[in-house]
Amino acid sequence: MSVAAKSERLREILATFDTAVVAFSGGVDSSYLLHEAASVLGSRCIALTTTSPTTPAGDLDDAKRLAAALGVEHVIVETNELAIPGYAANPVNRCWFCKDNLFVLCAAEAARRGVAIVLDGANVDDLGDHRPGLLAATEHGVRHPLVEAGLTKADVRAASRSAGLATWDRPASPCLSSRFPYGTTITPEALARVAAAEEVLRSLGLRELRVRHHDTIARIEVPEDAMALLVEPAVRQRVAAELRRLGYLWVTLDLTGFRSGSLNEALDLRTHEGPDGQSPPALRFR
Repeated sequence: MSVAAKSERLREILATFDTAVVAFSGGVDSSYLLHEAASVLGSRCIALTTTSPTTPAGDLDDAKRLAAALGVEHVIVETNELAIPGYAANPVNRCWFCKDNLFVLCAAEAARRGVAIVLDGANVDDLGDHRPGLLAATEHGVRHPLVEAGLTKADVRAASRSAGLATWDRPASPCLSSRFPYGTTITPEALARVAAAEEVLRSLGLRELRVRHHDTIARIEVPEDAMALLVEPAVRQRVAAELRRLGYLWVTLDLTGFRSGSLNEALDLRTHEGPDGQSPPALRFR
């Protein structure tokens, strides 16, 4: 099925809802979902965005701009995942805690307004990854219209480009907690350190990057074609000095290059269990 046909199917699905709350991060997927929801539902659609110490810099501003451009009412809720029992310990199902909190907030807003359904921007590709948040969505009855329409990440980017959305080529921007190996305690200070370290790299003009936090070690991931920049003597010295000033004793460049979700490489999805003791959320969702 073509991208255009999938997008048409998405609009058909959205038309079955009287009203909807879109869980809106401002990323590629939720932005396209909100765009189509706004076109189909108009004022019967609202966007809800949470902001917290784990939110990457600039994400909230980007979300505000798009919601305003689409003419969608935008509800912003301040929260703090670190206050959720169990979250800061960073278990392998950490994202379940985050998404459970998000969908509780979305459901409360929907109930307050008499809105019929909560929508999330998961796409088909997410079903094969380690995504404990999908279990939380299932538990809260959240719908995934992009999945239902058969849209992959590449489809969403293509459809977003056709729709004129500036987010079509936006790099993935998961929460800052994703920079911590599972089992490493997440603290406000460490989150701030990671955020500041990534801003150092962005100041060099890099768009796609991660600083993985391994206690006193900063492991930098950038695409292979960006590695040459980081090993230029002046740049290398500047990055090392600034990250050491932030508190890292050792600053390393991962020669494997940028991989979204690289810390999941340490997991064995065949044996990992969800918070309910059942099979992995990402595998069970399919």
